[in-house]
Amino acid sequence: MAVSYEQVREWVLGLPGTGEVMVAEWGHPTLRVGGKMFASGQPGSTTMTVKASKEEQASLLAEAPDVYAVAAYVGRFGWVQVDLERVDAGELRELVIEAWRRTAPKKLVKQYDAAG
Repeated sequence: MAVSYEQVREWVLGLPGTGEVMVAEWGHPTLRVGGKMFASGQPGSTTMTVKASKEEQASLLAEAPDVYAVAAYVGRFGWVQVDLERVDAGELRELVIEAWRRTAPKKLVKQYDAAG
């Protein structure tokens, strides 16, 4: 089941403290919390990049090399490129929420968890 960038953006904007910021030099928007980027993509694209740990990156690539790849430029920090046409929507949503958790201020994460 294909997932669109617009769907991911909708999930992200439902998380506390998030926003979409256009980076003119890159030619596409980024998804951020507290001014820090944790995902990047663009409407109509079949791929996007998501922040992950190095361990999570290795695991994703080993389990689904047809869905995940080392992201350009930031892959050495754990970021993954996701094939939106092949990824499971639930799995991607979990990955994006985990990227948000990894990036968001602890206070926001606590509030999110408390709200359940």
